[in-house]
Formats: sequence, structure tokens, C-alpha cells
Amino acid sequence: MDIQFLFHNGLDKPPTSALFGHNFLASKLYQLSPPEDLTLALTLVRHVGVFNDEESIKAVAVTKEKYGTVPRVYVVCGKDNVIKEDFQRWMIENNPSDEVKSISDSDHMVMFSKPNQLCTCLEEIAEKYTGECH
Repeated sequence: MDIQFLFHNGLDKPPTSALFGHNFLASKLYQLSPPEDLTLALTLVRHVGVFNDEESIKAVAVTKEKYGTVPRVYVVCGKDNVIKEDFQRWMIENNPSDEVKSISDSDHMVMFSKPNQLCTCLEEIAEKYTGECH
């Protein structure tokens, strides 16, 4: 794929950021989204940080102490070509949520590929969990 990596800490260390190219975005992230959303994404694409060090991973880890009082709902994107459904299910098993919803025919960019279904999911989540946060 056409991904560029930057190695700010030297070539002998893991990459520190990545830039996704047209082919990657078109085939992995936006394959079911309207073409105009891919076109816009291509004009806005920037390097994204890659966190491989233990300290960064711990800082963003979802723990009971950090987020235990907030209800969590995972929305499975059935045709996600970046985070395949099997891996999404593994993440759910290893970090259980209060509920799992599914949009079976959405790509990774569910807000573009299936905006109405996502909106319905978010409305249902808001309705169910409003007032449950401590």
C-alpha cells in the first residue's frame, strides 16, 4: 500500500507517524463511502502519530479507573477493511462494553458510508444511557 512512515527517533526505531495515501484510503477506509468524501479526505490527509512505546499505550488505555463510570457501546463496522470484524470482536471481548451494536454494511468511515444508520445508533445510545453516567 501507499503509506509513508516517518522515523523521528531514527531508522533503527519504530516509526513515529504515518501518512495514508490514495490507494490505502480508497481501498481500506472509504471503499463504501461516497467518492466526494474520499476526495475531501485526500485534501485533508495529514501524518498521524504512531504510538509504539509502553508509556503512550498506558496513557490511552481504557481502564475502570479512567472510564469505568461511563457506559460504553461499541459499534461494529462489518465491512471495515482496516480493523476486520474478527479483530473488532476480539477488542470487545478483551475490553467489554455495556452494549454492542452493528452496522454490517459499513466501511471504516461509518459516518460517510452509512450516516443514517450511524445516526440511528447514536440516537438509541443517547436515549438509553442519558442520565446513567455517575
